[in-house]
Formats: sequence, structure tokens, C-alpha cells
Amino acid sequence: MAYRISYKKSVGKDLAPLPKAEARRVLGKIEKELTARPNTCPPLKGQFAGLRRLRVGAYRVIFVVQGDEVLVLRIGHRRDVYER
Repeated sequence: MAYRISYKKSVGKDLAPLPKAEARRVLGKIEKELTARPNTCPPLKGQFAGLRRLRVGAYRVIFVVQGDEVLVLRIGHRRDVYER
């Protein structure tokens, strides 16, 4: 089953400060991994329960699976992606 990927509007702001090569790498990994099998990514706990994360080097992609759609909520460096 192929999942559809959609992005929250604020993801554009998350990608802006990243170097272009890193942003391309993150987006490529999202398209490759999350369209095929998003449920294999580890779920988050605590206040973020119900969300999942994808690790791309030092960056994390926070997303939620809704039926046959994957909604990407946040992309950021691992040290501060969970703060907002």
C-alpha cells in the first residue's frame, strides 16, 4: 500500500535554515521511507504520543499516519525538534 505524503505549512519554515543538500536528503528520505512503510518508524511517548519519528542523520521528521496519508508536522535538528 502506497501512502500519500502531505506537509503542514510550517514545514517550509523548518527546511529554510537547512543547507540545500541536507534539505534534499531529508525530503528524499521522506519520499522513500514514508510512502512505503511509515508504520515501521518508532512511535513517540509522553506529550507526543500518537506521533512517529523518522531519523535522517542529525535531523528528525515528526509525522502522523492518518489512514492512507502521512502528514509531516515538523522537521528539525534532534537537539531542538521536540521543544515546540
